[in-house]
Amino acid sequence: MKLFWVRLVVVLTLLTGVNYVAWRWLSSLNWDAWWIAVPLVAAETYSLIDVLLFGMTVWRLKSRTPPATAPPDATVDVFITTYNEPLELVMTTALAAKEIRHPHGTWILDDGDRPEFREMAAANGLGYVTRSAEWHGMPRHAKAGNLNNALMMTEGEFLLILDADQIPEPDILDNTLGYFNNRKVALVQTPQYFSNVPAHDPLGSQAPLFYGPIQRGKDGWNAAFFCGSNAVLRREALMQLGLVGYVRETEKSIRRALRASQAAIRKARKAADNGSTLLHETLNEVEAATLEASRQLDAGGSLSEITYRARRRVDRAVQALVLADVSALQADLEEIAAMAPVEIGEAGVPVVTEDAVHRMSARDWSPLGAIESVQAVLDALSVERTGEAQPVMPLATISVTEDMATAMRLHAMGWQSVYHHEVLAYGLAPEDVGTMLTQRLRWAQGTMQVFLRENPLVQRGLKWGQRLMYFATMWTYLSGFAAVVYFAAPIVYLLFGILPVSSLSADFFVRFIPFMVVNQFLFAVAGKGIPTWRGQQYSLALFPTWIKACTTAARNVWFGRPLGFAVTPKDRQSGGPRWSLIRPQLVVSVLLAIAAAVGIGRLAAGMSEPVGTLVNVVWVVFDLIVMSILVRAVRYRGYGAGDSEDETDVNNGSSKERAVRAPELQSE
Repeated sequence: MKLFWVRLVVVLTLLTGVNYVAWRWLSSLNWDAWWIAVPLVAAETYSLIDVLLFGMTVWRLKSRTPPATAPPDATVDVFITTYNEPLELVMTTALAAKEIRHPHGTWILDDGDRPEFREMAAANGLGYVTRSAEWHGMPRHAKAGNLNNALMMTEGEFLLILDADQIPEPDILDNTLGYFNNRKVALVQTPQYFSNVPAHDPLGSQAPLFYGPIQRGKDGWNAAFFCGSNAVLRREALMQLGLVGYVRETEKSIRRALRASQAAIRKARKAADNGSTLLHETLNEVEAATLEASRQLDAGGSLSEITYRARRRVDRAVQALVLADVSALQADLEEIAAMAPVEIGEAGVPVVTEDAVHRMSARDWSPLGAIESVQAVLDALSVERTGEAQPVMPLATISVTEDMATAMRLHAMGWQSVYHHEVLAYGLAPEDVGTMLTQRLRWAQGTMQVFLRENPLVQRGLKWGQRLMYFATMWTYLSGFAAVVYFAAPIVYLLFGILPVSSLSADFFVRFIPFMVVNQFLFAVAGKGIPTWRGQQYSLALFPTWIKACTTAARNVWFGRPLGFAVTPKDRQSGGPRWSLIRPQLVVSVLLAIAAAVGIGRLAAGMSEPVGTLVNVVWVVFDLIVMSILVRAVRYRGYGAGDSEDETDVNNGSSKERAVRAPELQSE
């Protein structure tokens, strides 16, 4: 019954939204102020697409029944990833993981290579993995590289991946492994829940909307994706992904090399128009080798055999040219010796003689230089990936977050995923605004890197529903640009009286108000009591973070600018409130307040229209309420500072202690 009401509200959102935005484009633009009118309607169009993508997500809300009993013989490796987290925190998680009831091996994946971790793991009967020597001097790929390294050093059929702070319940495998009785399931993701978050959640850490209707909706489209922790993955699927990815990347590399070779050959021909017959024959042979290699690639031939034959054929052609040119090289040397190119000038300084300049410019030199670039490009025709510590990388390394890209590739290969809506591990959320901003920036950067490198809308193997589900997540991070316009529009009107719409007539309100009401009703119905306001606040208030994520990811993908990688600290950072972290939002808030005061003053002086002023003042008040969460976030002193007395110490508390504060998220 709930799904019926959700779909009804989605349809109403579509009708009212399209009705409003179409009218805005066709009938309401103030072209005299196009510089604010067009950006505003573009931002509204963005928001309509955003809410419709959300509506499509919840159109297939999935309510799963508990899975069958876990296969008793299923072998599992529990991976606990760590880089620089405190020993006590990691060991609390590792010892809790050791107590998981289903038979398994527990491994600490220490990317910091710390001897005390190795000793502590051995003393407690835990496995310990760090990078092998092959990684020295090679790209490390952060957490993805850590996991890929461990995959090659363990053998479990399934992998439970936990962040260093995510304490698991003993029945986490009992409640999830049963899904893998379906041989097509590659991933089971459970919610990430944080036990050090007060009820008012000032940093917006819990994400109940995402770990609720959004993931359940994506699950209905077979697009629930890996979130980096609290997930069980099938090793077979990951290894298949790594092998297929290796072959695809190698083939792409070979095709690029062959295309570059063709371009180099064309340049060599121009440079050797007057060259020897042997040179032209060599270029013809090199070109024929690359064309034949391309044909064999199209026919699905063996990459290693194709590259081997092409390189051998080119090497033979070049060797023949070199042997034939030995006499020419000798003649070149004799010619240079006969030139007597240097003499002592009047000032006693050696100078090149006029005769030497004439004879050097007139001579036809050895043609070897003309094909040097061709041979250099053809050196790329190799199936060896010598620039990586290990050629097969099962977890994606194309972004600073490995999770989404890995899941998208698994789905493209036909694997299925499951979202299990039950809290089975309890972690630690950031306890200061600086750490929270670092975390959100990294998530957004990673998502946008995936979007720019592997746009889901054009990925082969994905169904259209899956493509749109991945695209919906990526689309949300463009909201920072729309937010700037939403803040600017009321400021422009209240300060200067410039209205971006032709008029605030009844036509405007009769379209705008129903759309906004139905829009909010959709979140209420889909969430079924889940608090979504905090998420809506941060979606708007963190606009500088979202803009920075988009621009830095674009510079990284398009121009190779490094992003860096920061592990989210698990302890509150010392020091007082850091207002500088939200300086752009403070500036916008001050401008909004000034604009409201000026607008009210203009209205009192009879210089502005009452309806327009009232609408924009209400708009400003809403924006200031949204921004106010950042003031609370900066002033937040960490969990326990002002909370109830019966709260336990979450840094050392057991999973059971954390569980008493978790909402009940059982499969429906």
